[in-house]
Amino acid sequence: SDTPLRIARVESGKTLETVARSVGVSKGYLSRVECGLQRPSPTLTEKLSRFFGTVSEIEILYPERFTK
Repeated sequence: SDTPLRIARVESGKTLETVARSVGVSKGYLSRVECGLQRPSPTLTEKLSRFFGTVSEIEILYPERFTK
């Protein structure tokens, strides 16, 4: 199931590695956040939301509410 964060990343054409480097986390950690296995910190949530500009902090924090 695709979370809003994963959809935003795929639609932007960016790799996990590129996004992880840009927001200062490991690729593995970002993958777990993207899959909804781990909740990101408020700081990371804000960074990701600003990085993409198309996904809200609420969608990143609570992907289960928005997952298709």
